[in-house]
Amino acid sequence: MNATYRKIVYLTFPPGQSSQPVVCNLARNFDLVFNILKAQITPRQEGFMTLEIMGTEEGYRKGTDYLHNQGIKVTPVAQKISRDEESCLHCGMCTALCTTKALAVDPQSRTVVFDAEKCSGCGLCVKVCPVRAMEVDMENGALQ
Repeated sequence: MNATYRKIVYLTFPPGQSSQPVVCNLARNFDLVFNILKAQITPRQEGFMTLEIMGTEEGYRKGTDYLHNQGIKVTPVAQKISRDEESCLHCGMCTALCTTKALAVDPQSRTVVFDAEKCSGCGLCVKVCPVRAMEVDMENGALQ
């Protein structure tokens, strides 16, 4: 597999579809690698998932067409998070909300480390940062 194409998407599953093993077929049928960054099933059995997909651009296109045909809405994450290194106070408030562990405290240096590759783009860190060191970049959801 030529995993040069990487995209983070938000999937919305209709009731009943959230219990089906649909996402695993991305790897089996379309030679894609995926990483589930966040997932939730509501009491009404609707499903919501933030998914990182890697593979070829053609595999991605065929895989998302497959998801659409299964009744799953696929929305590319249209934002990317960045950090202003000079503004960051390393207070750690953002780390408590970061579900993907893209923001973590380094135990040796006691500073907050930001791994943009792990970031799902949810924006929770932007809302909680007291000095606005975390920023939203709305340019492009495709990360290549």
